[in-house]
Amino acid sequence: MPPQTFKLSPSSLNLMKECPLCFWLTEHGIWKRPAGIFPSLPSGMDGILKRHFDKFMERGLLPPELCKDSECENFKLFDDKELLKEWRNSRKGLWFEDSEGNIIHGGIDNILINKANNKLIVLDYKTRGFPLKEDTHEHYQDQLNIYAWLLEKLGHKTENFAYLLFYYPKEVLETGEVIFDTVLKKMKIDTSEAEKLFKKAIQMLNSECPEKGCEWCKRS
Repeated sequence: MPPQTFKLSPSSLNLMKECPLCFWLTEHGIWKRPAGIFPSLPSGMDGILKRHFDKFMERGLLPPELCKDSECENFKLFDDKELLKEWRNSRKGLWFEDSEGNIIHGGIDNILINKANNKLIVLDYKTRGFPLKEDTHEHYQDQLNIYAWLLEKLGHKTENFAYLLFYYPKEVLETGEVIFDTVLKKMKIDTSEAEKLFKKAIQMLNSECPEKGCEWCKRS
């Protein structure tokens, strides 16, 4: 009997690292971890930020959140609007299918281009309720690795680094506007780690059900 094929995403691979049993049961359609109440603010901010960045892209400029970081002065925003729209779609955007028919896909927030060599740089926005902890950015390493790897699979050259741009509320003005502060984090990228993670996931899914679980799947 041929092995099953699966369609994965950065979030499903994150679940694999968090709980192999939840991951295996979910991808085999046996059981799915109950979803909690997802706050709508990050989703709303995501759309606003994309429109905000697009306005600067159309003018050939970088937004002030990036301009204040001197190392971004040689970068520009990716300006192929139709292709960027496609890549932002989590179901149709960045996409790779292996020789067995397994798929991994994801939707990016934005792309920077290094004007010196035309290499692409992944840029991802994150909205938080509080300032960053020392290791906050490290939780998104796999996601950035995967996005860069998928871009390479689509034939694009990428830099060995990416950026996370964090937004968190700073204060409320007397007029009622909420002011957000920003932190830009540069992250080193290793696309080989993304490929290893994808292969590990497929191997796990085509193996026996894992015994290791968490409080969610163990009590189901």
